[in-house]
Amino acid sequence: MSNKGLSPRQKWLILSTTSLGVFMSTLDASIVNIAMPKITAYYQVSLGSVEWVVMVYLLLISSLLLTYGRLGDMYGHKPVYVSGFAIFTLGSALSSISPTIGLLIASRAVQALGAGMMMAVVQAIIAAAFEPAERGKAIGINAMFVSLGLATGPTIGGFLTSYFGWQSIFAINIPIGIGATIWAWRVLPYHRGKPQKFDVTGACSTFVALMTFLLALSHGEEWGWGSPAVLGLFAVSFCSFVLFLVIESRVEHPMIHLGLFKNRLFAGANLAAVFNYLSQYTVTFLMPFYLQDFLKMPANQAGLVMTAFPLVMMLTAPISGILSDRMGSRALTSVGMGITSLAALLLSMLYLTQNLLLVIFGLALVGMGTGLFLSPNNNAIMSSVPKNQMGIGSGMLATMRNLGQVLGIAVSGAVFSNRLAYYTGKLQAVGYDLQAIQHYSFVWAMRDTYLVAMVIAILGAFVSLMRGDSPAGAKHIVKEAS
Repeated sequence: MSNKGLSPRQKWLILSTTSLGVFMSTLDASIVNIAMPKITAYYQVSLGSVEWVVMVYLLLISSLLLTYGRLGDMYGHKPVYVSGFAIFTLGSALSSISPTIGLLIASRAVQALGAGMMMAVVQAIIAAAFEPAERGKAIGINAMFVSLGLATGPTIGGFLTSYFGWQSIFAINIPIGIGATIWAWRVLPYHRGKPQKFDVTGACSTFVALMTFLLALSHGEEWGWGSPAVLGLFAVSFCSFVLFLVIESRVEHPMIHLGLFKNRLFAGANLAAVFNYLSQYTVTFLMPFYLQDFLKMPANQAGLVMTAFPLVMMLTAPISGILSDRMGSRALTSVGMGITSLAALLLSMLYLTQNLLLVIFGLALVGMGTGLFLSPNNNAIMSSVPKNQMGIGSGMLATMRNLGQVLGIAVSGAVFSNRLAYYTGKLQAVGYDLQAIQHYSFVWAMRDTYLVAMVIAILGAFVSLMRGDSPAGAKHIVKEAS
């Protein structure tokens, strides 16, 4: 897909369909959580069974993004994106009528297959449609709809579940999805990719490596980090990843040209993305527990407080995208990660005062830092990738996002639980009463966790600062790849 010959109107129509796609896929990732109690009661099953309604969606999307990105490069981004919308809509329809929990989980898997196809190529579609001088602005607007989906998911889900039943959170996707699929088919230009032999073994090995790694991270706290199941999953993941590297270095048409990682900008920006999402989710994962369990705040009020993060991010991302078109990405991404580290430091001080304004200000700062970082960093990644590998670049970007999110939840859970047990033992040893033990151990464990998030964000700022600002190695990689 090339930006040549596209009018300004066509470009913004293309952006409209990509924005709708990311909005629906992120909305559906966050909308289900609010309906979990209703789904549990409806099927009369355990929470352990129902959690797979969420888990299967996240795991499948994360594990298949690189495969979908490669398919987009080979056969065109439009077929992958439009097919993804259609499959997502089918999965939504099946989810709304599932008679058993098993079929609901299977339907969510179908939904994830479609959502992954959309998410994998959306950045490639934008990068191909918009020239470098305006690409940052387009990516920023797209990031705004990602934030909008995350911010409105719980609210929309709560309204639909309360008044129309939990099935409505899936049923509402049917008419919108049908219309959006037709819209994408009409709006997106089709440019044939470069058909090659698909690297089946590479795709399978990377799928197994990512799936087992993410599954181990997701259940490490519950099953025990030293349990045979978790250690076995990590071992399978490591072996699969080594196999993937061996395969990619030998096959004629690999899933990923490993030479891409010789480009410091591409490698550094992807690593910085992991640090960004890791620090971001370390902060935001714990905050609802602090608001509801510690401050005893009702769920609806806690939800309103939490929207400070995505709302500020939604406002900041388009501005940072426009600025990156004019001044490059390195300074913006470094400052963004620096602001995120400052936010984590401020929130770590909640052990001194239970000030709700500090919570809101801290979350708003996380949103500002994330918004400043994301659009320029995404722009840098897509600008450093050869045109015939933009699908892989887009898929890699989405993979780093999901990997960082799962890592953030795992790290925050592990650090918090460890420090909570440590401080509880210390306070018990000196004879504190139960109420004081619960109070101090919670806020001190939260402080330590947020200090870890601060260090991670500082690492992200350092990587952003050192990765460079110009895709100087891209020409060399283009020659190798072509």
